[in-house]
Amino acid sequence: MCHKCSTGMLSRRGLLAGGLAVSLAAPLASRAFAQSDEPRPQTAEEALGKLVEGNRRYVANKPVNTDHSAARVARSLGQQPFAAIVTCSDSRVVPELIFDQAPGDLFVVRVAGNFLNEDGIASLEYAAAVLGIRAVLVLGHTSCGAVEATIASIEDNELPPGHLPSLVNAIRPAVYEAMADEPEDLMMAATAKNAVRNAEIAATTGPILSAANADGTLGSAAGIYDIATGRVSFF
Repeated sequence: MCHKCSTGMLSRRGLLAGGLAVSLAAPLASRAFAQSDEPRPQTAEEALGKLVEGNRRYVANKPVNTDHSAARVARSLGQQPFAAIVTCSDSRVVPELIFDQAPGDLFVVRVAGNFLNEDGIASLEYAAAVLGIRAVLVLGHTSCGAVEATIASIEDNELPPGHLPSLVNAIRPAVYEAMADEPEDLMMAATAKNAVRNAEIAATTGPILSAANADGTLGSAAGIYDIATGRVSFF
């Protein structure tokens, strides 16, 4: 699927399927069982704004989503997330806590290094076309082991063992971009570049995500989560 997208050799059937999926997003999402009385964000700006406000509550230690048993029965009937978070597998990064959202509010795609491969893109396509999310946030974080390992691999000119090279190779382009700028803090610069680069991938990969971004039904952004303070900086 992604190979065809990258080469521009989409079949008519594929284009029709992609368009159909996007057109079905609204009706399918509206059928999902409501999980709260709060209005669901209808635009990317509203969705990102909800994440910003939720993070402010988290930093201030004033969460409102504390009763995780609430709406449990409703969630069993369907899901209605308003945003997707592409984030790292790091155990210290918990999107529902960071953004003070209830179970069912966020569609989370996780992999060490928060990068998008074919599986991640397919997951976002499902979230956009079927679940009707309004925003994608690629969330990097401080002290990311995957970024650190990639920097070490480049500097030592040596790949790590096992299957770890697949992670390193996915993050490598962002590290090279950061190195070109000769930053004082390469780790932070590479972490930011990696988040921004993958947010751009989420916005431009066709046919479903690029179409949704183009017509304004979906927006993509990047952010960095500071583990020490709990604060998310949005780009």
